[in-house]
Amino acid sequence: MRKFFTALIVIPLFLTLVVFAVANRHLVTVSFDPFNATDPALAISLPLFALIIMVAIIGVVAGGSAVWFGQRRWRRAARRHEADARAAKAHLEALRAQAQAQAQPMAMRGAAPRLSAPLQGRLYGASGRDKHGATL
Repeated sequence: MRKFFTALIVIPLFLTLVVFAVANRHLVTVSFDPFNATDPALAISLPLFALIIMVAIIGVVAGGSAVWFGQRRWRRAARRHEADARAAKAHLEALRAQAQAQAQPMAMRGAAPRLSAPLQGRLYGASGRDKHGATL
């Protein structure tokens, strides 16, 4: 399905670009000399479609670079938070291992778990039964 939508966008875009290139084949002189318009020191003659496509590519690269540099603060914060999360996970694993090591000797000694004292001479609650009505 994704390939279909990609083709739905790319094929018309490509056809539009080809039609634009065929319609704008004439040569254009681009001058990079602002002081001498009649005989420029640096000038390039190329088809109009090539010039427009190159300018569009340069614009996309410049815009992408500006966004990338503008978001460096967020990337840095994400790296810092990821490192904090990794450290917290490592600390949690160490605490779990420590708790397991402390609980293991108690189980080896055969110590029975302590139960709470019965309420007023009854086993569990006022009726001595669990929530399903079974006697405990």
